[in-house]
Amino acid sequence: MRYYQLKKDIKSDKREFVVNNLLELKNAIKDKVPKKSLDKNLLIATWNIRDFDSNKFNHGPRLKESYFYIAQMVSEFDLIAVQEVNKNLKALYKLMYLLGDKWNYITTDVTAGASGNQERMTFIYDTRRVSFKNVAGEVVLPQTSLIQGDIQFARTPFMVSFQSGWTKFSLCTVHIYFGADSGVKLVRRQEEIAGIAKFLKKKADSDKETLMVLGDFNIVDHEHKTMEALLDNGFKIPEQIRKKPEGTNTFQTKYYDQIGIRSKSGFFQLGEEDNSAGTFNFFNHVFRENQFEDYKPEVIKTLAKQLKRKEKELVKLQGKETPNTEDIDKLTNAIADLKAMILNDNELFEYYYKTWKTFQISDHLPMWVEIKVDHSEDYLKGIY
Repeated sequence: MRYYQLKKDIKSDKREFVVNNLLELKNAIKDKVPKKSLDKNLLIATWNIRDFDSNKFNHGPRLKESYFYIAQMVSEFDLIAVQEVNKNLKALYKLMYLLGDKWNYITTDVTAGASGNQERMTFIYDTRRVSFKNVAGEVVLPQTSLIQGDIQFARTPFMVSFQSGWTKFSLCTVHIYFGADSGVKLVRRQEEIAGIAKFLKKKADSDKETLMVLGDFNIVDHEHKTMEALLDNGFKIPEQIRKKPEGTNTFQTKYYDQIGIRSKSGFFQLGEEDNSAGTFNFFNHVFRENQFEDYKPEVIKTLAKQLKRKEKELVKLQGKETPNTEDIDKLTNAIADLKAMILNDNELFEYYYKTWKTFQISDHLPMWVEIKVDHSEDYLKGIY
């Protein structure tokens, strides 16, 4: 990583604070994930980095220090599927610069339409540890397999082929439609998961390859129909993840993110240690509860911008020839609530803890799996 950029990006009076955070984060994640071993293993991860980085919800922008924390976590893996990369690639460019010139990425264009949210699917990888095999494509379902009979995926899945050591594999990253917790929209979510699982199962079996699907599935829990839609099509979830009681959102109450594997290749093996798959809760180390006072001025600054924006909107509404009184009342109340929040430490803390910090890093935790990439002994035994 280009740690020297800290001297340029972080003011001198804040630098010690940021460096200490970074050191704690760096040491904590190294204790959690397997050690990288040249030609022996590969660490593959998935991470939905929240709204990276449009600030369309007006809870940002990200602080400069946040990019260092994100880069530190990404750098601990070898190949990362990232969801919610925005149409504007500035944030991705910042991240890639901090990672250094040994890292590369491949990304899609945005998925059009309201459900697409102007998002890209992206893979970031360490070129010293893994190579792109020059095959990539977005998954488009055939006419006979459309979601609910006539719908493609809300956000188009992205499949790319890689190789590390003896192991060749394809990764497909997804960000499944959420919709709602019940009714037709939940059914659509289940059908999207089943649709990609069936498509990839057929491909893995016919091509006799290792295929991994990973990303934000918006799965409710391990026993829910949304999980069944993945498992019923023969995708294996690593046991270290499958048996994990905690979720993958920042409050660990949801099981949105998953890694599913289907292998028809003779050269594929998952890591077998307790830490060979899992999730990492970065909020135990950065943007902690006890750091609220450190970030309080930034939190207030964010709310002040929201307030100014709403006050301008109110002036516009009031200036119309026939103003909508209901809209004016709603906006007036929202302005009053913001003003009250700025003056109330308890409400400020609640906003910092539940919302603001998730737009600095994410509301999802990174999830990883370790695969073994040295199969030379198996190969030699096979040519007796």
